[in-house]
Amino acid sequence: MHKDDFAPQMQEHLVSIPGGLWAFVPPPLPDHIEMSLSTVSALADASVAVGRLSGVGQWMPNPYLLIRPFLRREAVLSSRIEGTQASLSDVMLYEAAPSRPTGNDDVREVVNYVRALEAALPDPRPIGLAAIRQLHHILMTGVRGHERSPGEFRQDQNYIGQHGTPIDQATYIPPPVFHMHPALEALEGYLSRTGSELPLLAKIGLSHYQFEAIHPFLDGNGRVGRLLLSLLLVKLGLIEQPMLYLSAYFERERDSYYARLGAASKEGDLDGWLRFFLTGVCDQADDAVARASRLFQLRESYHQRLQAARASSLPIRLVDELFATPILTIPRARDMLSVTYRAASLNVGKLVEAGILEELPGRERNRVFAAREILRLLDASLKPAARTHHPPDTEENEQQTLRLT
Repeated sequence: MHKDDFAPQMQEHLVSIPGGLWAFVPPPLPDHIEMSLSTVSALADASVAVGRLSGVGQWMPNPYLLIRPFLRREAVLSSRIEGTQASLSDVMLYEAAPSRPTGNDDVREVVNYVRALEAALPDPRPIGLAAIRQLHHILMTGVRGHERSPGEFRQDQNYIGQHGTPIDQATYIPPPVFHMHPALEALEGYLSRTGSELPLLAKIGLSHYQFEAIHPFLDGNGRVGRLLLSLLLVKLGLIEQPMLYLSAYFERERDSYYARLGAASKEGDLDGWLRFFLTGVCDQADDAVARASRLFQLRESYHQRLQAARASSLPIRLVDELFATPILTIPRARDMLSVTYRAASLNVGKLVEAGILEELPGRERNRVFAAREILRLLDASLKPAARTHHPPDTEENEQQTLRLT
């Protein structure tokens, strides 16, 4: 990262660090920003799309059934940006049968992401620095990067660059620790401040950029930043239920994602970042509505299939639970239905006979069953990828640190 990489008006936010290098200290976020016409249009489209998503609860008989799988899908995709290989099925299989080997150590990282979101959503506290540290602690405990101070803001300089490269070849150097803490406090104040002229969607988008620019942890900054997006959408009242997530968009448009974040710092182009972000909000809100609609149609077809077979109410109840938990065991079905083990086994068997559940091979005891059609709908890409795959250049590569004395 060189001084000349930054536009003249942004160079005043650079500070020198040892080695003749420069670090960027993002200025406090504004309460007003001049938006281009294309960004205003993107904001209008995103607001309408979020409104459509908020209305899902009016036609879905039980939107809560979608919260759990949508959250897990987000955890998988957010972690995938950082190079993990776990699938949605891997995660749900691990949760249904933790003792069953998955062959994928990345699963625990994804499960930690789920646990962090599930812990934060009911927390009545506003999102501030303490809540952010708690998110990071849950996210990083017991997984890759666990030795890098989970739940603690960094005390050393970090930087982003290709894995193994020295700091003088960094693509970005965030603020030194001395400047990092005031920047974090300013971000906390911005999140809690009311009366801003900015629409909430724009405020959330700017907050995500600012967090990533500050980069306050030694590892896990990308995942925490995306966690905060999901939380802010709910906590600031834009959606009632956590069904809108941006990681699928960021993963699909990875190159543009990093380019727009970089341009916001190096050129001061907050408008360009907001336009990119708001386009993603619209994209993913529409995706969530379409995915919910397809799942609802599948649920109705299952109900009709069971009613035609004159099944009792228990298999139908179990079908509804499958949309929250598409992989299950007999003990889990027993708990869902509040029946005996034998009754649970009989009702699972009825769903197998109906072609709704499929038994997974490899276990004579502690049998595991999967609703393949539900999993396919949850995991399906509703929009084709717009880029070729590139190796991750965030979490793995941000683990470059330099102790400055």
